Amino acid sequence: MKNRIFCAILPPLAALLCLGCSVNTLVANALTGEGSSAVFTGDSDPELVGDALPFAIKMYEALLDSTPKHQGLMRVTGSLFVMYANAFVQGPAETLPLQEWQAREASLKRAKQLYLRGNVILYRALNQKYPGFNAAAAKEETLRVFLKKCKKEDAGLLYWAVAGGLAAFSLDIFDFELAGRIPEWKLMIQRAYELDPNFGGASLDEFLILFYGSLPELLGGDKERAKHHFQLALEKTGGKSAGAYISYAQSICVPAQDYDTFKDYLEKALAIDPDADASTRLVTIISQRKARWMLENAWNYFSFLPIPSGY
Repeated sequence: MKNRIFCAILPPLAALLCLGCSVNTLVANALTGEGSSAVFTGDSDPELVGDALPFAIKMYEALLDSTPKHQGLMRVTGSLFVMYANAFVQGPAETLPLQEWQAREASLKRAKQLYLRGNVILYRALNQKYPGFNAAAAKEETLRVFLKKCKKEDAGLLYWAVAGGLAAFSLDIFDFELAGRIPEWKLMIQRAYELDPNFGGASLDEFLILFYGSLPELLGGDKERAKHHFQLALEKTGGKSAGAYISYAQSICVPAQDYDTFKDYLEKALAIDPDADASTRLVTIISQRKARWMLENAWNYFSFLPIPSGY
């Protein structure tokens, strides 16, 4: 009797479980499709987005837990961790007054952990798509073999994985384990650019301004290549890339102690109309906040500028 009851229950139960999986997959596909991020990137209220993102990230994590092999979910979840850490944890922390150094250090430590959480998820996606990728990444020759297998659609995955790892390292340059992975990330970001140089408009060029401009030559830094990608970013955006101007000011002007160009480029970043491109409105607004703070606190970057009274 028990067996007959079990046999009667099993088919509908199996169908219900399959339906649950199908629903999860449908939701995942809808949330990770083209245009899904516009709800965030097109917003004009950074605080609203900053308050909403933690819930969104946890929602994506919950969906990822139920559909662990969904490539789109891994890409979006990982990239959201990186974006949130950058725009809403590290960014605000760096503008805190000097006397709030403890809060600043705590936030930067948290940002590093968030970057690494995103990085792990993105590497998981790469390893699932190309089994053995994680192990191969430790050696240049084997990593090159795997990178050759990557397709244009993988450019974003490579970009966000590298962005998360390098951002974490930038907050803790004495983390020698992360420092040892810079050659790996260099190969990955170069391959991303080969696959799709126009990914995210000028996102890769803006990233490479900082990559080549900030790192010492020993680790792959190259000021001329940074300047080249700056020009490309301006060409691709018609001069409307606030991020490119800020990245150049940070990585080229500050080391050269070129205050005139620093000031000129930050003012150009501030002159961009955020509403000119709705798809990048949020990024432009956040970038302009950073540019304004950098101008007001330029004495932090240039030794010949007077320190304001009260510091």
